[in-house]
Amino acid sequence: MATAESTALIDVGILFGAVALAGLVANRINQSVIPFYILVGMLLSEYVVGRVDFPALLGTDSIPHGSDLALANTDFVHVSAEIGIVLLLFFLGLEFNLDRLIASKERIGKAGTVDLAINFGAGLLLGYALFGSFLAAFLTAGIVYISSSAIITKSLIDLGWIANDESDAMLGSLVFEDLFIAVYLAVATALVLGGGAVGEALGRIGVAVGFILVLLLLVYLGTEWFQRSLETDSHEFIVLRALGITVLLSGFALSIGVSEAVAAFFVGMAFSSTEHVHDLENLLEPLRDAFAAIFFFWIGLSTDPSLFLGVAGLIAVAAVATTPTKLLSGYLGGRIYDLSERRSVRVGLGMTTRGEFSLIIASLALSGAGTALPEPIARDVYAFAVGYVLVMSVVGTTLMQYSSTIESVVVPRLEAGIGSASPSSDD
Repeated sequence: MATAESTALIDVGILFGAVALAGLVANRINQSVIPFYILVGMLLSEYVVGRVDFPALLGTDSIPHGSDLALANTDFVHVSAEIGIVLLLFFLGLEFNLDRLIASKERIGKAGTVDLAINFGAGLLLGYALFGSFLAAFLTAGIVYISSSAIITKSLIDLGWIANDESDAMLGSLVFEDLFIAVYLAVATALVLGGGAVGEALGRIGVAVGFILVLLLLVYLGTEWFQRSLETDSHEFIVLRALGITVLLSGFALSIGVSEAVAAFFVGMAFSSTEHVHDLENLLEPLRDAFAAIFFFWIGLSTDPSLFLGVAGLIAVAAVATTPTKLLSGYLGGRIYDLSERRSVRVGLGMTTRGEFSLIIASLALSGAGTALPEPIARDVYAFAVGYVLVMSVVGTTLMQYSSTIESVVVPRLEAGIGSASPSSDD
């Protein structure tokens, strides 16, 4: 007789087999694997397989089908997805150390402000037009503003862009967005859970900003400690110590209402100033990729496709309206970084993907159903966000995949329109 433990092991085996098959299919047709991870998660969720009278896989424990507020709560999948986010942002921090951040602070500030003004502003207008309330508009603005650090970082690595000049502009914009979203989430959480209480919002903002300052101080002053923490000849101990420090600090951040992704980014930045960067990249890369696959799978596992039917028109309008705004802000950000037309266009293409933070905001909208938000609006915002993320993850990764073709069409027109000088030698 099968035990609960053996059944759970089979479920986890199905998970890894499914994402491996998704990777095989994506590789065969030369596409980004990320949308395939999401789609296979949707296929194996209780909302698809589970609806055809077949046991829902992976032990998904969620709100009953009678409610549209379904979220996967499997401990292994959920925690693994969190670790995936942490490791992706940890690697982002490894690529962007504090000296690099300080040296680029002016460019990061200018490019980030342009990104914020264009996309958050467009999101506010779009959200109010779609849902008719300030709080729903505020949540929608966050959903359409924030690019996916996890997906973009994975795509930069997979496509080999991480060493290119355009990666500086993209990573700089992601840093600005992640810092902004840490404060935004504190405000949004207070408004949704506190019914709009300003005092609670200010308190959460103070905690978030205070913790970020502590992390910055740790990065600035703690290089010697981080260096000593990995002084060992054992690869096993390097992995265990790095994971222990990173996951522990990320978990603590989450427990006080600060994004675990932001904390992981700063921990990676702290390690980037040590002599162990090469070892960390080589030893942790397989773990990062495995847990990142589970994260994207979890997005699909959490998603009921039937929710999209009622908001399909809203998703289409948002995709059409906000893809150009990211293309524009990314292009302008590239120009702020003094990149050529071609590489500036590539920055815009790369920044269109939305992902993990938008889904966090979607879940936040659900938590305010019936209190800060009317339940129908909360359900619609949630469904809209999940569908929008899925569409934009496909759009963004596809734009990056076919960037050379797009650039060959767009760049000559831009250069002709501007009458610009010859492209840089790296093009």
